[in-house]
Amino acid sequence: MCLLVLAWRATSAHRLVLVGNRDEFHARPARAMHWWESPRLLAGRDLEAGGTWLGVDADGRFAVVTNHRSPPYARMGRSRGELIPRFLAGATAPLAFLESVQAGAADYAGFSLLAGDQDELAYYSNRDSAGPRALAPGVYGLSNALLDTPWPKLTRTRDRLEALLDAAAPEPAPLRVEPLLELLVDRERAADEDLPDTGVGRERERWLSSPFIVGEDYGTRCTTALLLCADGTGEIVERSYERDGRAAALQRYTLPGPG
Repeated sequence: MCLLVLAWRATSAHRLVLVGNRDEFHARPARAMHWWESPRLLAGRDLEAGGTWLGVDADGRFAVVTNHRSPPYARMGRSRGELIPRFLAGATAPLAFLESVQAGAADYAGFSLLAGDQDELAYYSNRDSAGPRALAPGVYGLSNALLDTPWPKLTRTRDRLEALLDAAAPEPAPLRVEPLLELLVDRERAADEDLPDTGVGRERERWLSSPFIVGEDYGTRCTTALLLCADGTGEIVERSYERDGRAAALQRYTLPGPG
């Protein structure tokens, strides 16, 4: 993923509310969300390296990875997308798993990784000296930097998620995924004075500053919304897009929960 916002145990109706965009080169082959045979998980698949950007299993364990936009930009080492199926293939608690990832973190280019189960949500980036840590209940945002780095597109999208949750708060009924998907189709770019400086040049920073990116060679390939209830049941929806940003296919799955 390249931009995601999430609410962890922030509502009575949901353990997790998460929505994010995957931005990628259009030429890079990928398969839409589906149930993998081994390990058994629900995720899209990068057909070049074999991993994924977001995955969940039938018990409601989940993980999501973003790359870190920091030099050097050349590809190096192992694929970050392999971390998600590795977590979902086992039963290790999220924080303990991220501590094991830290031991081999130098094998990967820059990444941030979120992993969660029924009891815990943990975060780790191999560009963060703080190391792996469990996250308290709350609303968070992650893009191609460290958790909650205040890039304009992140803060705007996180604020909109909080507003959506506040509007639903008087009636603790399950949210619908469609309003979540709409949060991430925002094409508004940041003002030049608010742009981060990540070493890619002002024009590219400007182009990458919108939550939804449209480009001939690179852009937003899909939006994914994941809702998990306290009992592990839930729903996940993925909407994919054409190069020009038009919505294409929609994948929708329900999760049965443990047992």
